Formats: sequence, C-alpha cells, structure tokens
Amino acid sequence: MRKSFKKLTVCGKNLKLLKKQTKSSTALVEGKLSKNLKKILKKIVAKDAHEQLAVADAKLGGVIKEKLNLSCIHSPMVTELMRGIRSQIEGLITGLPSREMAAMCLGLAHSLSRYKLKFSPDKVDTMIIQAISLLDDLDKELNNYIMRCREWYGWHFPELGKIITDNLTYCKCVRKVGDRSNFASTDVSDILPEEIEEDVKAAAEISMGTEVSEEDINNIIHLCDQVIEISEYRTQLYDYLKNRMMAIAPNLTVMVGELVGARLIAHAGSLLNLAKHPASTVQLLGAEKALFRALKTKRDTPKFGLIYHASLVGQSNTKNKGKISRMLAAKTALTIRYDALGENTSAEMGAENRLKVETRLRLLEERGIRRISGTGKALAKTDKYQNKSEVKVFDPSGDSTLPVVSKKRKIQEVDEQDTEVAVKAKKFKAEMKEGAAVEDGEPVKKKKKKKDKEKQAEEEMVLSEELPTSPITENTEKKKKKKKKMKDEAED
Repeated sequence: MRKSFKKLTVCGKNLKLLKKQTKSSTALVEGKLSKNLKKILKKIVAKDAHEQLAVADAKLGGVIKEKLNLSCIHSPMVTELMRGIRSQIEGLITGLPSREMAAMCLGLAHSLSRYKLKFSPDKVDTMIIQAISLLDDLDKELNNYIMRCREWYGWHFPELGKIITDNLTYCKCVRKVGDRSNFASTDVSDILPEEIEEDVKAAAEISMGTEVSEEDINNIIHLCDQVIEISEYRTQLYDYLKNRMMAIAPNLTVMVGELVGARLIAHAGSLLNLAKHPASTVQLLGAEKALFRALKTKRDTPKFGLIYHASLVGQSNTKNKGKISRMLAAKTALTIRYDALGENTSAEMGAENRLKVETRLRLLEERGIRRISGTGKALAKTDKYQNKSEVKVFDPSGDSTLPVVSKKRKIQEVDEQDTEVAVKAKKFKAEMKEGAAVEDGEPVKKKKKKKDKEKQAEEEMVLSEELPTSPITENTEKKKKKKKKMKDEAED
C-alpha cells in the first residue's frame, strides 16, 4: 500500500510539474514572460545585470528588455549554443533519471502540439464519422423495409401503392387501417387529404387484391411500426449531425452542406487529415477508382467526386460543372484549414467564399467573360466561332491511265457530224432535182446553180461562226471544198 501511495504521489508531482512546464512553455511560444521565468531572472540575472542575456527568441528578448531593463542578444551563435545545450541536457541536469526525462519530454511535446493545434474535446470529429455512416446505413435499411412493406401489402390492396406515393404516409395509413375492408369505416383525414382519402375508399371497394388473414396483417403492421420508428430516428440523427457539423466545421457546412462535408471528413479519416489534402484531391475524393482507371486506360480523368452532390455543383449546367467543382474545391480547402487550425468559430469566411462561387456561376451561365485587366466593367469582345468545314471531293482522273477526252470536244464532234449529214442531204436533193429536169428535156438554168451555191456558202459560213474551229474540222472543210470543185468541174 505504501509503495503504491508513494508511486501515486510521485505521479501527481510529475503531473503538476508537467502542467507548470506546459504553461511556461506556451508562454514562451507566444513570446510572453511567465511567473517562473520572472522569478529566475530577478534572482540570478539581477546580480550580473551588466552582462548580456542570450535569448533564442527575439520577441521574448524585447519583452525582457522592456520589463526588467536587461540587455539581450540574439544571433546565429546563440541558436547554435541553444542547440548544444538541448542535445547535452541530460548531462547538464543531475538528479533526473533518463526514463523520467524522456517521459517529461514526451508529455511536454504532446501538450505543446495540442496547444498549437487548438485541440479541444468539443472538436472531436469521430462522432461525425460515426453519425454519417449510421445515417447511410439507415437509408439503406429504410429503402429495403419500405420496398418489402409495399410488396407485401400490395397482394392485399395493390391500388393503394399507386394512390399514395409517399412512403411514410403509406406505412402510417396501413398501420391505422389494417385490412382494406376497414377503409370505409375509419377516418384517415389526419394522415391523408380529403381528395386522396376519397380515392382510397373508392378503390378499396372495388379492389382486385387477395384476401389475407389477421396474422399476416399483424406482421405487416409490425413492419410499418419499424419503418416509422427508423424514419423518426433518422430525422433526429440528421439534426444531431447538423448541429455537430456547425460546431466543428461551420465554414465547411456553409460552403458544401452538412452531408457532403461529413462525408468528406469520413472519407479523409478526420478533419485534420482533410486539411492536409490539397484542393485537387478534395475535388476528387470519392472518385479514386475512376481516376486510376482513367490513368490506366489513358482516358479523360474524372472532374468531381463526393463534391458533385453539393448544391452549387447541382445548380450549374453540364458544361460548367467541371469549372464550378474545381473552384468550389479550392474554396472548400481554404475553409477546411480555417476550421481545423483557426481560433475563430464564426462562419463568415465560408459565407464570403460561397458568395464568390455563386457570382462566378452566374457569370458562366450568362456567358459574360470579364476583362482581367482594366476596370472590369466592360465585357471582353470575343468573336463568334464559326465552323468552316472544307468538303473535298475525290478526283477519279488519277485512277485511270487512258487519255481523258473533254466533254466540250465530244459535243463539238457530234455537232460537226450533224452539220455534215445535213449538207449531204441538201446536196443529194439538189442532184435528184437536176436529174429529173434533164430527163424531162428541160434545160437547166445556171442562175439556180449559182443561187444554190450562194446559199450553201452562207450556211457553211454560219456553221463555221457557231462552231469553234479545230484542226480536225479544218481538214474536213478542205476535203469538202475539193469534192465540190471536182463536182462543179464535172457538171460544167
């Protein structure tokens, strides 16, 4: 007993020493003079007031100089001296075993780190993690129970499921009435409005459902009781989570919402771990599988994870969702760090950042791109994009090796052939007329021949003007002229 009592007294003394050390160490960190340090300086340093006091912190040296009128020095040599004292402190301080010294150092380090991070039992985020995970489980269970209740009671009264769409009112109605034959006698006005109540009573009279025993109805009512209790507990848990989130991370809740903020904290493990993440990882938290799949297959990476369920991202268009999620992730990263490491518990910063994101969203929806430089009032002049697509047609001339004859040439040749046929027909008619005149004994007049020749010459001139001259047509014309000369000479 005595040994244990001695141990307890030693532990109590150590705790007191630790508390004193933490108070003095926190005062030193802040650059303030503690009571213990004042006493030591007055006792020891007052004797040697003419000498300078070496100080590791310049701010603390200034405070000592003001209050005690002691000249202090702070330089790189002093920092090196302090480092040497820290490394050899076990040899310099006698009467303390190494175990106790290590325990004291560890306790002091923990208390200092708590002070630096402003750790308090009110800011315990493990409760949020448990609450949000329980809320998700309750949602899943509620969906299963409601689906089972609708399907089970649907065999007895299938028309009720189509008339009443809300799940909670459906379960309350089934619990109050039970068998469908009781709908005519029971009053359900406290659960349903008048119009729906009349529809339900009319449907109950002409229902196509099967008859069910009382035991089955009792089991269905018990299931409805479970659904109502779970839904009431869910609303209570949601209120608790909302209050807890406003106490621990008020700026984050203003920016993103209670549910999304709690899911982000649960995914990261704690609020402090979430504060260590950059904005890019906050944006993609919850979409790790999609990210690594996209990197593996060399496709487009996802633009958002859990932050997609935030109200600001839901308000934006499909084109602007990526931009808004990126901006929202950057602002939420700032608010998370402010909530985790800041002293102030107000939600002013979150409200300001939310307003900025909303203005940006409004600008994107209006498609008003402001100038970065200048006053920023005038809209930037941007040319409207017009897609100019050039349609190229395949050239088949490169495929064949045969010489290509142009269409114009073919048309000219056809026209020439037609003119030759017409001239020959006229000549043949003229010759037939002359032969008939000779047989009858009538002399042939030369004037008609001359007139016929003049007409032929005029027709040939018109044809030559209409058709473009080519080397082939010139040859044919020469041949025609020679033939005509020969004929004329023979006739003469």
